[in-house]
Amino acid sequence: MTQFRYIAKSRTGDRQEGVLEAADKRALLSQLGRMGLVPISVADEQGPAQAPAPKPSAKPKAGAKPAAKSAGPAMAAARSPAESPPRKWFRFEKSLRARSHLKVGELLLFTSELSDLLASGMTLGSALHALAQRETGKAQDAIVTDLRDEIVSGASLSAALSKWPASFPALYVSMVKAGEASGQLSGVLERLVKHYERVQAAREKVGMALVYPLIVMLVGIAALIFMMIFVVPRFSAMFEELGGTLPLPTRILIGMSKGLLKYGWAIAIGGFFGVAALRRLLRTPAGIEWKDRFLLRMPVVGNIVRANAFANFAHTLGTLLANGVQVLQALAIVEHTVDNSVIAQAIHGAKDRVTDGSTISRPLSQDGVFPRLLTDMLAIGEESGDLASALEHIGRRYDNELDRAVKLFTTILEPLMMLLIAVAVGFMAISMLLAVFELTSGLNA
Repeated sequence: MTQFRYIAKSRTGDRQEGVLEAADKRALLSQLGRMGLVPISVADEQGPAQAPAPKPSAKPKAGAKPAAKSAGPAMAAARSPAESPPRKWFRFEKSLRARSHLKVGELLLFTSELSDLLASGMTLGSALHALAQRETGKAQDAIVTDLRDEIVSGASLSAALSKWPASFPALYVSMVKAGEASGQLSGVLERLVKHYERVQAAREKVGMALVYPLIVMLVGIAALIFMMIFVVPRFSAMFEELGGTLPLPTRILIGMSKGLLKYGWAIAIGGFFGVAALRRLLRTPAGIEWKDRFLLRMPVVGNIVRANAFANFAHTLGTLLANGVQVLQALAIVEHTVDNSVIAQAIHGAKDRVTDGSTISRPLSQDGVFPRLLTDMLAIGEESGDLASALEHIGRRYDNELDRAVKLFTTILEPLMMLLIAVAVGFMAISMLLAVFELTSGLNA
């Protein structure tokens, strides 16, 4: 057990100091929480007691072999149990941080609550302690508790956040670091809230645009499969009893139905492995680049991808520059926040040319990825010395363009899906009716 000297506040705001014994700082923080105290600082009162030194062994007899070499492995083996727990704990902690991940909505909620608590006058340690006391049963609990422990141990918030890269991206950490340097952490958190609200709103726009067409497509496919498995075989049996020659569309339909009944399991397994192989291929660097280039070239989807990427680029870069982040560092961060690899490569190339003393707008206009209007607005902002304001205007413009592109996409896709399903169902109905007319006319003759 180790003695710790602590300084804490009670729920009524009274300052308390004292000394407590605990196994480690985490156990001490839990103990203070049960006492209803909010820790402000914690320090070791004295180091942990050391084990007594072993007594010297008796002098070895003459001719006896020295035991130093043979005792080395034994001593190492004896030390290994004491040394292994920290290594195991370090590996477990790294694994926990790799598995724990905050989604955009959870990150937005955490940032909003922390910003509100700091704006109300609470200290950072007290605010994180208040958030850690709330158990949600999600990954946020472990993350907030670790952040609180790091702050109490004397680390800065940006250093604590950097230990959770899966939850707090470089954009978040860099802005918090700039806020700590300027003493405007609460204001920076408010800007982060606005930024992630825009990110979440953009994702919801694209997601909601796909919901209805996806439902229509799934229902249509299910209806077609039902008809091919249950309806068409009954008509096929009836046509065989009547005899006669069936029209070509009917023969094609019946052949497809029999193939689905006979080889349906093989088609399902092949489709599953085909989709899995395609997904794995599209996760390779070459596959990602091919997919992103293909999306950019699509007529309507390409407009959505470009508008979303350019809006994200403008908002993120403008937010970083407004908070004092250097241009090169900001471009490096923005490069990893853009979802499209082709646009990210253009930003990377522009960043290298900015290092040579060029402006941002000129290298961005050379690759042909960024539109002329965007680079011209950037150039005007550079000339006026207010690049952050120009980026804000660019971001709003592409937000509006994203809205228009999503509306156009849904306007085109919904009737297109209905038309495809109607064509498939109509083909099946016409094929059946043609066979009925052909056979009945043969019987009448």
